[in-house]
Amino acid sequence: MRDDFSKEGSADTGRLNLDEPWERRYWAEFFGVTEMALSEAAEVVGSQAESLRKHFRAPPKMAR
Repeated sequence: MRDDFSKEGSADTGRLNLDEPWERRYWAEFFGVTEMALSEAAEVVGSQAESLRKHFRAPPKMAR
């Protein structure tokens, strides 16, 4: 997701930035898991939203 909201353009919804607390909270809620579970899964499958969606078997809706 885009961190600098003063710049125009779409957010990167394909890659998670787990260094940002607000983004960790957003994606943990999105996948219905804890932030710890999200971080552990990202270490295994990477930080691509699609990889994490498959890992958590979440429906293929990428919302923002």
